[in-house]
Amino acid sequence: MIEILWLAAVVVFIILEAVTYQMISVWFIIGSVGALIASLLGAEFWLQMVIFVALSLVLLVMFRPFAVKRLKTDFKTNADAAVGKKVTITQAVDNTKGTGEAKLDGLVWSVRTQDGNTLDVGEVAEVKRIEGVKLIVG
Repeated sequence: MIEILWLAAVVVFIILEAVTYQMISVWFIIGSVGALIASLLGAEFWLQMVIFVALSLVLLVMFRPFAVKRLKTDFKTNADAAVGKKVTITQAVDNTKGTGEAKLDGLVWSVRTQDGNTLDVGEVAEVKRIEGVKLIVG
């Protein structure tokens, strides 16, 4: 019966890792598998818990920093793809008044200028970066 607990723990940690991508739960998956094996071999529950905790924590402390460094990738979002694109101003841009809009890929964005200059409707500007939900153009 305790084997079901360890199998459930494996499934929960797999789901948690899939949702968070933090390289933390993966070590608890391995700890749960270790405890499951101990359970199948007839170990007492207290020993299964010791194996789970020890294996999980040792692996977490020893291998997570290495794994995070090796697997680190810079994910580009759809918003990142906007940088460098040209937009046509649909509402006059004035940083002081907090106004300005442009349409990018069919979506209306709030716009501010990088250097504080104003832009009139119809002018074309290049997206330099994104800050929150605003395009910063230059």
